[in-house]
Amino acid sequence: MNIRLESVCKTFGNVAALRDVDLDIADGELVFLLGPSGCGKTTLLRCLAGFETLTSGRIRMDGEDVGPRPPHLRNTAMVFQGYALWPHMTVAQNVGFGLEMRGIPKAEREHRVRRALAAVQIGELVQRKPNELSGGQQQRVALARTLVVEPGCLLLDEPLANLDAKLRRDMRAEIRRICKDNRLTAVYVTHDRQEALSMADRIAVLRDGRLLQTGSPREVYNRPNSVFVAGFIGEANLVPGTLRDRDRGQLHIETPLGILCSRVDCPAIPDQAPVMLSIRPEALRIGRPDANVFPTTLVQVTYLGELAEYLFEAAAGIRLQAFELNPKVPRQTGTRIDIGVEPDDVIVLPPEPGPELRRKGGDGGNAAAFLPRVGREPPG
Repeated sequence: MNIRLESVCKTFGNVAALRDVDLDIADGELVFLLGPSGCGKTTLLRCLAGFETLTSGRIRMDGEDVGPRPPHLRNTAMVFQGYALWPHMTVAQNVGFGLEMRGIPKAEREHRVRRALAAVQIGELVQRKPNELSGGQQQRVALARTLVVEPGCLLLDEPLANLDAKLRRDMRAEIRRICKDNRLTAVYVTHDRQEALSMADRIAVLRDGRLLQTGSPREVYNRPNSVFVAGFIGEANLVPGTLRDRDRGQLHIETPLGILCSRVDCPAIPDQAPVMLSIRPEALRIGRPDANVFPTTLVQVTYLGELAEYLFEAAAGIRLQAFELNPKVPRQTGTRIDIGVEPDDVIVLPPEPGPELRRKGGDGGNAAAFLPRVGREPPG
């Protein structure tokens, strides 16, 4: 199923939940709606399902305007955060309930139930009740219940939120496999950037009801188009500066750390304009850097086994987070260390100061940004 959103708006009283959202979703594509709480992602999903009526705009599915259609005529199926399984029914009865309501004959119904349960790999659990299942098994039943009606589009509203961390990781790959094996167009709502990065074909980042950026996980992570996206889609060091000039494909930015060079142009920003540089922690090179070198003092070390997180303080009290994979030698706080970053990893963005970026963790523990601030305390 192809889906097109055209200038979609939704208001609740005086509150604008969605503002002129335009988005194309290709047949068989897995698109994630990512953003903080209250950004409009669940409202958008409910509009796709037909549970909310648009204030203005259109939603087209396979070219047809589905605005007048009720939910049961939209060829969509929704997986909710709560599994909503009937406690008195067996797994097979839960999965087949939608088919029974559609008047599907018993023989075909049983065949489709078996096929759906096999797709989610719980065919042996047909006679169990929901209270006899683990969280992951209940999630698979909820997925099978949507697959059995053979929808053109699968809508998922934070379906893994109730699972523990390990099970969430296991189910990510499973949900993607199910969507691809069944050639489903899927729209998946989450605030967990790891889910989005590991599962999505494309990510759509929303904020205050507006669609800020769409692209592949790699594009959105490596080339954010705003300070907000840089901070929300992953951890980012943000350094203020002034774009001085461009020379043979290289930008020169004056910052408190000195002149930093970038090879990632931002044509909309003129020379001499204020900018914000986004540098991912893993892009910083610790000791013997080759480019954009500046001195720092190590002020905090967090050892995580396969990874060490460092907090460095540079000029003007700017603090920068860096990651070191598979650390071999312990580093001591108070050590003077030169660090640097390659020009390809220095992203030049328009400045966008805001309190939502002045914290580590962000919404749901998934946004992190370190704004320069003199005397700033290490993040907790």
